[in-house]
Amino acid sequence: QLQLVESGGELVQAGDSLRLSCAASGRTLSIYAMGWFRQAPGKEREFVAGISRDGGNTYYTDSVKGRFTISRDNAKNTVILQMNSLKPEDTAVYYCAARSTSTGWYVASQTSEFNYWGQGTQVTVSS
Repeated sequence: QLQLVESGGELVQAGDSLRLSCAASGRTLSIYAMGWFRQAPGKEREFVAGISRDGGNTYYTDSVKGRFTISRDNAKNTVILQMNSLKPEDTAVYYCAARSTSTGWYVASQTSEFNYWGQGTQVTVSS
């Protein structure tokens, strides 16, 4: 059974940067497409960024393009979300998710596609 644990969330000011980590245990991450989602109070959980199993393809929601970067290190069983130029509207609980897939290039982006979820880490951006 794959387990995911997020870390790195904290309170920062607008314009700051944060690095979120997702550490996996139980199975190798190399067989999973990975994604980051976020959920703000009173809102639906939304897709933020995704990366293919082989790390060669990434996909971002429009609001974070050019500011966020998703990456993975399969040898360390870790997925990273580097967040720069943070805005108050980025405030949310951020979740890491994994989708088992046999396709190395596929990037998943729908909530329903993911099989495993972490517990989330809180990111708060003050203005």
